[in-house]
Amino acid sequence: MSARMDRIQAKLNETFAPLECQLEDESALHAGHAGAASGGGHFRLRIISAQFEKQSRINRHRLVYDCLDDMMHKEIHALAITALAPSEV
Repeated sequence: MSARMDRIQAKLNETFAPLECQLEDESALHAGHAGAASGGGHFRLRIISAQFEKQSRINRHRLVYDCLDDMMHKEIHALAITALAPSEV
């Protein structure tokens, strides 16, 4: 795992204490894309946390984006999020 992925994972773990947190780097699939050229990575996230209970999908995504705010548009160009509550799995 890269240092960037380690930082993302650490922030998510600290903020959400997830039951599951799977982070995949899909940057290689986007080679030549403008975001890849600027150094921002493309990631896919599946996270399960009690903090997502009774939250809409939009609010869940906002919580994740808020957690990673300082990395967005610099180190993270794109982030595909699947955020679930434990009751949904």
